[in-house]
Amino acid sequence: MFTNEEIEAIYNVIQRRRDVRSFLPDPVPEKTINKILHAAHHAPSVGFSQPWNFILISSDEVKERLAWAADKERRALAIHYEGEKETKFLGLKVEGLKEAPITICVTCDPTRGGSHVLGRNSIPETDIMSTACAIQNMWLAACAEGLAMGWVSFYKKNDVRDILNIPPHIDPVALISIGYTDDYPERPILEMADWEKRRALDNLIFENKWGNESK
Repeated sequence: MFTNEEIEAIYNVIQRRRDVRSFLPDPVPEKTINKILHAAHHAPSVGFSQPWNFILISSDEVKERLAWAADKERRALAIHYEGEKETKFLGLKVEGLKEAPITICVTCDPTRGGSHVLGRNSIPETDIMSTACAIQNMWLAACAEGLAMGWVSFYKKNDVRDILNIPPHIDPVALISIGYTDDYPERPILEMADWEKRRALDNLIFENKWGNESK
């Protein structure tokens, strides 16, 4: 059992967690990074396959190359927007790879556990779902440690594979920038930029069948 204070602390971290793009150069203690990785490694995984690996990146040269890959994809994606939306998109800061003292590439190995992993046989993408659970654990742990974390999702996977020498069958699921910040947002960055608004939870809940609104 947990105390009321412990329960409130969990919900507080969940609600305060933010995707951050601005970082200070101050180094993060190795002990703290290890605690965050331990939190990730205790995430649930399909068939207890633990499909994740973590590549710790502190090299400025490697971070520069990853930032190039992210910026290339950001510029390519801009063609999907027009007018004000395009201006707003190009004005968004989508990564802090060069600023953050450390970036972690979280990967997923779809072969781990062999060809018959309990649960994955029925729903193959559960290995990616498991890796996402590990990333969420990292995010909550980083927030609890007073750190900022940003999930970079603008890149071509083969660019990242080439830069980090990742085997072809391994999926580079996320580039995670971690560091301290003096600009921790009160609300999600995209919400503050009027890119999107938080949807009302009541409109997202159905009962028994799709479309049956909760009373």
